[in-house]
Amino acid sequence: MAIPALVAAAVGVVAFSAAWPGAQQSAQQRPGAATGQRAAQARSGDPEDPATWKLPIETYLPTRAQARLVAGSRDALLDTCMADAGYPAWTPAPDLPEIGGKTLTDWRYGIHDAALAAQRGYHPDAAEQSAYDAAMEAGAVDESGADDGVLRGCVGEVDGQVPATTAKAALVQQISGDAFAQSEEAPAVVAVFAQWSSCMKDKGYAYAKPMDASDDPRFNDPDTVTGTEIVTATADIECRDKYHVEKTWFDAEAALQQAAIAQHQAELDQVKADTGRIVARAEAAAH
Repeated sequence: MAIPALVAAAVGVVAFSAAWPGAQQSAQQRPGAATGQRAAQARSGDPEDPATWKLPIETYLPTRAQARLVAGSRDALLDTCMADAGYPAWTPAPDLPEIGGKTLTDWRYGIHDAALAAQRGYHPDAAEQSAYDAAMEAGAVDESGADDGVLRGCVGEVDGQVPATTAKAALVQQISGDAFAQSEEAPAVVAVFAQWSSCMKDKGYAYAKPMDASDDPRFNDPDTVTGTEIVTATADIECRDKYHVEKTWFDAEAALQQAAIAQHQAELDQVKADTGRIVARAEAAAH
């Protein structure tokens, strides 16, 4: 089953959030992190590649390595529990291949890879799409005959040993989502959207905001990349680059995140500390 470009971008962001990548260091590694002595900062990375940028809220998300450790530990514990319950053939569902955005900021503000746009318009990489489609087609079929009640019991047991997340971690997602929505109303972003729109108008397109182009219904067919889409996406990136749309948007969102973080510093420090404890449990369970 193919997915359209916009959905692919969303999949990347959701996968990123669920997998907890992005934090620079753990609370144990970063002096002052657990007490809020250092304010979370935005980092631009490669100024030409939004995928390398880091938003302030990412300080409170587990790293990719930590996410893999926790997920792997939980899978192993669940597998053992199910085997002990009489279902040795049961196996955890495999992860879907990555598609679309690979970091929190990759595709967050729209497309930015001119070479990819020249081939795929607003659609994700063809090889990624093919791998994702194949995984979806194969599905996750449990042939062990496991009882749902037994599985739920094992999940509860695993949650008690290595929790999947913390109750307050939802605050991190809330700050991330709210800041993104509010950033579109920031004066600098409104102004750069207007510049982008004027640039696109000069090229023959009538879009008010960058995301209006990628949301164009003409480009929603997940299995088809048209010449019109490619030309539009190429013009889109040219106008984005001319007025530094992504960086302006990123800076505005980062400022909003920093303000929200300051208001919830104690709660976020607790989230980070809780993550450290979950990771320690996962490490202990793995040995």
